[in-house]
Amino acid sequence: MALSIGIVGLPNVGKSTTFNALTDAQNAEAANYPFCTIEPNKAIVPLRDKRLDKLAEIVNPQKILHATVEFVDIAGLVKGASKGEGLGNQFLGNIRETSAIVHVVRCFEDDNVVHVNAKPDPEDDAGVINTELILADLQQLEKKIDRLSRMLKGDKKLQPIMDAAEALKVHLSAGERVASYPDRDNPACEELCEEMRFITDKKVIYAANVDEAGLAEDNDYVKTVRRIAEAEGAEVVKLCAKLEEEMTGMTNEERHEFLADAGVEESGLEQIIHKGFDALGLISYFTAGQKEVRAWTIRRGWTAPKAAGVIHTDFERGFIRAEVIAYDTYVKHNGEQGAKAAGEMRVEGKDYIVKDGDVMHFRFNV
Repeated sequence: MALSIGIVGLPNVGKSTTFNALTDAQNAEAANYPFCTIEPNKAIVPLRDKRLDKLAEIVNPQKILHATVEFVDIAGLVKGASKGEGLGNQFLGNIRETSAIVHVVRCFEDDNVVHVNAKPDPEDDAGVINTELILADLQQLEKKIDRLSRMLKGDKKLQPIMDAAEALKVHLSAGERVASYPDRDNPACEELCEEMRFITDKKVIYAANVDEAGLAEDNDYVKTVRRIAEAEGAEVVKLCAKLEEEMTGMTNEERHEFLADAGVEESGLEQIIHKGFDALGLISYFTAGQKEVRAWTIRRGWTAPKAAGVIHTDFERGFIRAEVIAYDTYVKHNGEQGAKAAGEMRVEGKDYIVKDGDVMHFRFNV
């Protein structure tokens, strides 16, 4: 299972610079003019997890495999994008395919970096993007309603979907996101949203892009972004994209030292990855052996057989049992043998709900 996050925002707010830093490579051209990203750039980024490193110290495997996140850098949107302004619908379609959205908002002043407005205005900037995303969803929904009206003549069972679509259209027309629709959990609305993959139904993380001086204490721009996010129930991460890009190619030790000098403990990009993981209800369980120590991504609440299926479908189909050691227990007893000797390895059946950090070994037969 892969987590896919789209990076959106106005032109020149730091999206491509953020993307470059995320991928530890200059995969997106960061230029001082709008629309320098012509095609969406995609990259697979490891979810750095210190627990894997600790397991590797104990097991000494041939390789370590982290869980991954796919990031998509999408060209800057402008007012009228939903009607084709700028590079318009070409990029709105790319956003629709992602699982969550990182909305980069410029929170610094620099006369040397062109902005679409005279100066940064987080409230207006975020409003432009959110309005265009709502309008894009509204256009898509109106086309669906047209199709449903024709289909209803031959299939009256579609009436609940039509009713949900009409009600959702009123909500969007009022400038509200799909995610805030009061009847979002209605089965007919649920079915409609699953099919349509509405942009404004996705989890949002606001990335307040500051200059280096803004990392220590929130400036007024960041405070505005936090207020907007709180009203939407969204997450906020403060980062300095330029500073993060400077860390490209550094070792972990160098990165920690660099961050300490800047007065922060964890990079903004690492926060984005972890918050994206959490926002979508994803967790990791581990397998640990001499060949590899590996993190596997599953949804919170999955049972042991379903979790086993991400390794191979045969594991789920022929599931017998799972041998489970909690991460802290595994470390405390210095590995599987020590945990077994202490009676701390559990045998779980098909109804077991996998916990984040479980170290697991599956028994199966097909």
